Amino acid sequence: MDRINGKPVAFVYTTDRERAVAYYRDTLGLTPQDPDDFGMYFEMGAALMRLTVIPDHKPTAHPVLGWSVPDIAATASTLKARGVRFAIYEGWGQDELGIWTSPDGASKIAFFSDPDGNVLGLSQG
Repeated sequence: MDRINGKPVAFVYTTDRERAVAYYRDTLGLTPQDPDDFGMYFEMGAALMRLTVIPDHKPTAHPVLGWSVPDIAATASTLKARGVRFAIYEGWGQDELGIWTSPDGASKIAFFSDPDGNVLGLSQG
């Protein structure tokens, strides 16, 4: 075996299943599937995200999930219209959407949090 074959799965934790399902389904537009007593999966292109209920979950300050998108400004604008608030970090020089552009202009990133405080991100380039 040279590598593991199969669909990648990212894990995200929540304290409130209904709130998190609504956010990932309605705000981010992910398609839910295969619910069970402990959580559920969401389709993410060629990967899956497993949303699991952990009653005492405490988020970290670091990103847990992100998307590489072809047009970060368009994606951020769409999410902002759906109520997503992008993080603005002092001294980063982000634009009004919260997008940071690398000095050479080749890469862009923006961060936001889900209702549990899990940091999510967008990247381009």
